Amino acid sequence: MNKKIKLIIYTICILFSYNLLKATPNSLEFTEEVLTLKTSSVFLVLQDSVFQKEYDKIFDIYKKEDYINALKLALSLYESEKGNTNKQNSISVAILLADIYDKTNNHNRALQYYRESLNLLERGNFQEFKKNNYLSENLAKIYLRLGSSFQNNAQKDSAKYFYKKLENLSSVNNAVNNYKSMAYSNLIGIYEIDSLYDTAIEYANKSIDINIKTNNKIGQAKSTNNLGNIYLALNNFEKAKEVYLKGINLIKNDNSQTSVRQKADLYYNLAWAMRNLKDYKAYDFQELSYEIEDGIRDKNYRRMVEKVSMQFDVNRVKREEESKREKDLVTFWLYGSISFLIILSLLYWLNFYKLKQKNLSLKLSQTQLIQNQNIEKIKSESQARILNATIDGKESERKEIAETLHDSVSALLSSANLHLMATKSNFNGKVPVEVDKTQQIIKEASEKIRDLSHTLVSSVLLKFGLNFALNDLASKYSNSQLNIETDIKDLRRYHQNFEIKVYNIIQEFLNNILKHSKAKNAMIKMHEENNKICFEISDDGVGFDKKIISTKDGLGINQIEARILIMKGYLGINSSANNGTKIRVELPILEKETVNHV
Repeated sequence: MNKKIKLIIYTICILFSYNLLKATPNSLEFTEEVLTLKTSSVFLVLQDSVFQKEYDKIFDIYKKEDYINALKLALSLYESEKGNTNKQNSISVAILLADIYDKTNNHNRALQYYRESLNLLERGNFQEFKKNNYLSENLAKIYLRLGSSFQNNAQKDSAKYFYKKLENLSSVNNAVNNYKSMAYSNLIGIYEIDSLYDTAIEYANKSIDINIKTNNKIGQAKSTNNLGNIYLALNNFEKAKEVYLKGINLIKNDNSQTSVRQKADLYYNLAWAMRNLKDYKAYDFQELSYEIEDGIRDKNYRRMVEKVSMQFDVNRVKREEESKREKDLVTFWLYGSISFLIILSLLYWLNFYKLKQKNLSLKLSQTQLIQNQNIEKIKSESQARILNATIDGKESERKEIAETLHDSVSALLSSANLHLMATKSNFNGKVPVEVDKTQQIIKEASEKIRDLSHTLVSSVLLKFGLNFALNDLASKYSNSQLNIETDIKDLRRYHQNFEIKVYNIIQEFLNNILKHSKAKNAMIKMHEENNKICFEISDDGVGFDKKIISTKDGLGINQIEARILIMKGYLGINSSANNGTKIRVELPILEKETVNHV
């Protein structure tokens, strides 16, 4: 190793030591959008070579997800092209800027550049585009992205406006038809949320027709699945079953990863429709859905293991190519640098500790004064938070246990069963009865584990939302002594954690009715009003004295009240001895994080 290499290593050590003492700057975190773009280059035509070279450089940085540097260079290029008479360049960069802002969740800025690119495109006189259908393709692509961006911002009317413009474009080729199909899928979601089911069915059928025309079996199966979900929401379970079976037959022999995932969804939805029809073959389809999902996970695990193994082999070969002399010198400098860093770290933390001790003494004095002035308020808030943390802990723990049972334990039992099946084939004569008994025990254990995981966290709630989950809960809790009815109106899907909290609050109230009310009838009413979930639970039981029960923990009222308080909601209880109980709760809605994107 020459002197130059030594100098470089020494410089790196000094800089690393210096950076250790500096404060760590805040870093930006980007969330990957559901909208996946195959290319950001809208115009597929030849442009001037200088521009094209710079654009390709920026686009390569964008593909590597280095969005900050890509954004800086793209903004600079966009400014330099503003005075250029060739508007094709400006349109290409505007689309790239919109894509970058979309990827970084800055949807308002993305809309700005989508609009600018659309204005340039609609005002331009691009004869070559019109001749080769590029104008229709690029208009279709921009209309779709504008609609998706508005939909992501919950601006449904604006989203529908651009989807309609896309719908009115001439279907000059399969590319335009594919964009239309994607727009129809998004419109299905909008109309289904607004309970305009006939319109949603119309667009589902349009999407199916396009996929038939373009011979896209997977796309046709996905659109068919959307159509079945509409019938499921309308409680037309027989029609939903028929539609799901058609979707499955379309891709029955297609074993691509995308097709397998779609089949898993179709089988799961088919199982739910058949369960509502009292057709117990539903559980076979549900089991098949689980097996498909388990297979997908196994393939992903194997792919990850192969990738890690390949990287390890590459690194091992590189290490073997290093000479022994260089290794010794690097080791010497490495240990020296580490020692130097440890000394600097100790000095830094010693000074930091002394300063921290002085600041701590001052803060303790100030804190003591504040605590003495506000002790009652702190006690009240602490109790509420402790109760809420306890409930939160139970919810997260139950969800974690359920996932572990289903994803790990269930998979291990399935693997054991497969090994036993392989073992049976090795017997030349009669298979020992102990093998069959063992398989039966494993099957029973698998069923009990699956039932237990669904008991811990309602799979109906996670898949279909509060409407179906509460109806299912009322059905399970009803018996010969207590009849529970539901009246649930105009509910949609909300943030998953919010749905779980609402479900658990109602479940706790029903538990109290079962244990203490001696009621014969109970009613759950729920609706959405002014961006709030409002529900009322009433029974004709013995009731209770609120003044007495508020001093006890027996019915869990304190825990429920703490949860509602933390959620900034309202709880009202109207009850007296022998006159039944009526409970009213209002909770601000926590919306879903994302919508259906293309």
